[in-house]
Amino acid sequence: MQVMQQQIDVAIVRPEHPLLEAWRLFKKNTAALAGLAILTAIILLAIIGPKIYPVNPFRIVSLPLSPPGAGGPPLGTDYLGRDILAGLLHGGRATLVVGVSAALCTLLIGVVIGALAGFYGGWVDNILMRLTEVFQVLPPLLLAMVLVTLFSPSLEMITIAIGVSTWTGTARLTRGEFLKIQGQDFVTSARAIGALNRYIIWRVIFPNALPPLIVMAALMVGVAILFEAMLSFLGLGDPNIMSWGMMIGLSRDFIFESWWAVTFPGIAIFLTVLSISLIGDGLNDAFNPKLRER
Repeated sequence: MQVMQQQIDVAIVRPEHPLLEAWRLFKKNTAALAGLAILTAIILLAIIGPKIYPVNPFRIVSLPLSPPGAGGPPLGTDYLGRDILAGLLHGGRATLVVGVSAALCTLLIGVVIGALAGFYGGWVDNILMRLTEVFQVLPPLLLAMVLVTLFSPSLEMITIAIGVSTWTGTARLTRGEFLKIQGQDFVTSARAIGALNRYIIWRVIFPNALPPLIVMAALMVGVAILFEAMLSFLGLGDPNIMSWGMMIGLSRDFIFESWWAVTFPGIAIFLTVLSISLIGDGLNDAFNPKLRER
């Protein structure tokens, strides 16, 4: 069986994956490089920041609503007297983890459903696409709120709720790529020499459908971060783990008395989502065949 699989690998002629060419084009995009630099800095701060500034974000360290530069914490305190800077550094970890995990969950659901629908077609495609349409007409935020409310408001549940609410676009994109690719000669060759369907799906077609999915994955991280922030703002976040959305939600009633408690985590979310969007645009330009031909 292993020898036959090796023969299939040799016999199938796949187009060369243009990753090096895409990276060359990506490096020429100044905005995308700026986004990559900003995101790298944010990730590093989230990783090493709590070690450099080891303050518990839930501990009361000063007077409530102390402004920045008032002799207390550098970025002031919230309505309970908790350190805003400590909340930003610790909250970045939770926010980024939820963003990446939820994006992976979205891709997992969307890719599996889209791949099966695009490859098999017929009644399989009809059933899976009707299922996709059912989820597509449901408001994603409302669906996520219902799921988090029914179950425990933990980071794991928030991640699953975001993934279940936002997979439809990925499924349609994957289905379209499979429909476009499976008619190519190298796929026909794989069928002709007796390759199994699961091998054709995941080893022949899927690698060639990756470029647009990579772009989608980058953009989904930003969407997931915004979803987590909205859920936390509405009081549906994990109360035991600090996040940027939770910081904004807890201080929303004191926005006029302590603008810094809302502004600084809001800026952190804005910069993170902006950097991810710039990276996504750069990846889209890099993987665009028309731009690569210039």
